[in-house]
Amino acid sequence: MSRLYVILNVFADRPLAGNPLAVVLDAQGLDAGGMQAIAREFNLSETVFLLPAEDEARKARLRIFTPERELPFAGHPTVGTAALLGLMDAAAGKGRLHAFELEEPVGALPCDVEVLDRRRAFASFALARLPQPAGEARAPEAIAAALGLDPDDIGFDGHAPSRFEAGNPFTFVPLKSCDALARAVLRHDLWDAGFGGEGRPSAYLYARGEAGSGFAFRARMLRPGLGEDPATGSAVAALAGAIMAFEPPADGAHAIRVGQGDEIGRPSVIELGLKVRGGALASATIGGFAVVAAEGSLFVK
Repeated sequence: MSRLYVILNVFADRPLAGNPLAVVLDAQGLDAGGMQAIAREFNLSETVFLLPAEDEARKARLRIFTPERELPFAGHPTVGTAALLGLMDAAAGKGRLHAFELEEPVGALPCDVEVLDRRRAFASFALARLPQPAGEARAPEAIAAALGLDPDDIGFDGHAPSRFEAGNPFTFVPLKSCDALARAVLRHDLWDAGFGGEGRPSAYLYARGEAGSGFAFRARMLRPGLGEDPATGSAVAALAGAIMAFEPPADGAHAIRVGQGDEIGRPSVIELGLKVRGGALASATIGGFAVVAAEGSLFVK
């Protein structure tokens, strides 16, 4: 038998940018081992397997796999799959604007999609779980060494290394300049000392965006085994925790644009939406463009 799949570039509005994503459209009959094998075959940062929703009021259920393991939640798979489902609905004559919920192990995620043309859409989703602290970060000196940087490169405007999660944990490393961001490297020999050795921990580096760039922050995500990720929606979701900890915005709605992926030739734009009420984060969204780059068939049972 064959199973249809689609490759999308997520957090970009053109092909060969952003973060690639594979979506297997009909995953019924596949067990976890089969899904894992297919994810290894695609060898992208994540592959989504679409299944019928357990709640009939929801659009679909997603299982998300890296080449190594299943994830309870990930940002670019959610944005990309929502965009794809919106494109499929539009092709069926159901209009350009779509709202629905997707099921993931982390919970139900309300999604909004605007279809722009036959292959492009903008999608966003509301976080099922607001960011929470995920333990203490290591000392700045150890973090700097693991990134090939000087301790003086760490921190800006009261931001300090921290750990937050909104489904997946990250160590957040504020850097004083985009120059320091560009100079950072993944030091495998010092990574465990800087970030801990359990579960191949991920570091999300961020610096203020350059004046006139339109970005609040520039960022990079580094992790042993993966190397560098072009765009990391789940990290930006958890970055909201660091923002609230170190420079909480005033009450109201806020739009924060994060640029990622330039250092590896995959420019990406992630849109973080925050709603603050009574000085606390009331809700948050992650959004971005997605474009269909390829379609095909898997000849697997």
